[in-house]
Amino acid sequence: MAQSDKKTLYLEYLGKEEGVISLLLVANPFSYQPLIDGMDRLVLIVTKTPTPEKGTEHWIWNDTRILVRRVTPDILERWIVSSPNRNVIYWLLQGEVLVDRDGYLTSLRDRLMDWSPLIREQKILSEFSQFVRSYLQAKQDLRDGRVLDAYSNILASLHYWAHIALVEEGMHPELTVWEQMHRVNPGIYKLFEELTTSGETLEQRVQLVLLACEFSILNKMESSCALLIRLIESRSESWSPAELLQHPDLAGLSLELSVLLQKLVQRGCIRETAKAAKQSIQGLLELRYTSASSK
Repeated sequence: MAQSDKKTLYLEYLGKEEGVISLLLVANPFSYQPLIDGMDRLVLIVTKTPTPEKGTEHWIWNDTRILVRRVTPDILERWIVSSPNRNVIYWLLQGEVLVDRDGYLTSLRDRLMDWSPLIREQKILSEFSQFVRSYLQAKQDLRDGRVLDAYSNILASLHYWAHIALVEEGMHPELTVWEQMHRVNPGIYKLFEELTTSGETLEQRVQLVLLACEFSILNKMESSCALLIRLIESRSESWSPAELLQHPDLAGLSLELSVLLQKLVQRGCIRETAKAAKQSIQGLLELRYTSASSK
């Protein structure tokens, strides 16, 4: 597609939509096609107001298949720290900015490159919650004799652990995460090798990695949950899970909050309180969460 054609379609048509803040083009089908759902081009439009009816569109022009995504800044920034939307980081870092009113995308890119403290903490918290959830599921699968399911879940745990290690090093997890880990953290890479290629039985391999994950979870819990702990400590009044999830620092994150809260209570990082529930049922109490040092 010629440069002039691109300018006509993307700038003069999409760039003039009402409410457009920024417009990004990912246009290398060889390097990035798997990251743009098999299409030839991705156009990401950051807009002031949500447009659910036009959130995702597929176009074809001169034999070029184009994926158009429209998103608000709030949703885009939630995608950045949410595991199911890892591709967005590649879009932002590798794409060509065609429109950037008020420098929004430029600023966002800078925050991504430098791992702003909030984004870093959100990313680690989200990955850690998935790490714990998949570890617990693998542990239960093994107890129930579902060895293949346990293998699948503990492999997922290793992926989340790898993501945490990379973010801690100031790096963005790539699709080729194990190539990264071979360079960055040979210890986690060795566990991946043991799980996938060792001559031990499948059950023995799963048990080995379960033990390593359990040790890591205990060691990383307080640092990985620093954002959540600090939020709970930010007021004297206790929090309900719903109140925590509505806080701007947590809203929209892919977060296994209930699992984290129970683990943090067990670890003594926060405290659980019980108060009479609003429902008039004898003996029914609502569990809430507060600072470990509160009385």
